[in-house]
Amino acid sequence: MNETTEDKTASAPPPQKKGFSGLHVFGIVLLTIVATVGVGYWWLSHYVFPDNFEPVTLNASEQNSLNSKLNTLGIDTQGGGSGGPLKPEPYSEEGASREVRFSERELNGMLANNTDLAQRLAVDLSDDLLSALLLVPLEEDFPVLGGRTLRVNAGVELSFANGRPLVKLKGVSLMGVPIPNAWLGNLKNVDLVNEFGANPGFWQSFAAGVDYIQVEDGQLLVRLKE
Repeated sequence: MNETTEDKTASAPPPQKKGFSGLHVFGIVLLTIVATVGVGYWWLSHYVFPDNFEPVTLNASEQNSLNSKLNTLGIDTQGGGSGGPLKPEPYSEEGASREVRFSERELNGMLANNTDLAQRLAVDLSDDLLSALLLVPLEEDFPVLGGRTLRVNAGVELSFANGRPLVKLKGVSLMGVPIPNAWLGNLKNVDLVNEFGANPGFWQSFAAGVDYIQVEDGQLLVRLKE
């Protein structure tokens, strides 16, 4: 009886090991190749061979609004003046607006008027953050990357706190790779006004002349002091 049981146990086939079949392995390899090619194509098309930006075209209402703001700042938008002689007038600040407000579309629309920057620079406005995306074409004789176009992205925090403007460099990326803080002079996330505003120079003058600054989604507001 025991011998029969032992014989059956000995003759029982060993349990089959579960694993990937050859078809499964082939499918995994194929998916890996497709994913790698897709990611590589996306990276190359966005960072090594990026397309030029499509310039922002303002409609008639937006252009008139922008021209009015620029004229208020003393910027001629008629391309040479009205055609008539200038009339002398006494200087006065009475009733003058000290507030400057631009939309994201207006900023990019102004860039579109510059033929060199129209397809190379784009500005994005979000809450307390101004971001810029710049395409830099390299000369043909530039080492390794000659003839290529570099994609540079930078972000600056802009806000107003404790009675003064706050300006912080959030970072700079080159071809999608963040540049180390040490290479940026250890200026990432440093309040530039607080760091350099105590000494005479640009940052001290900038802070002294700004009464309020705000960046929100699609809008930039700057109010100047008297």
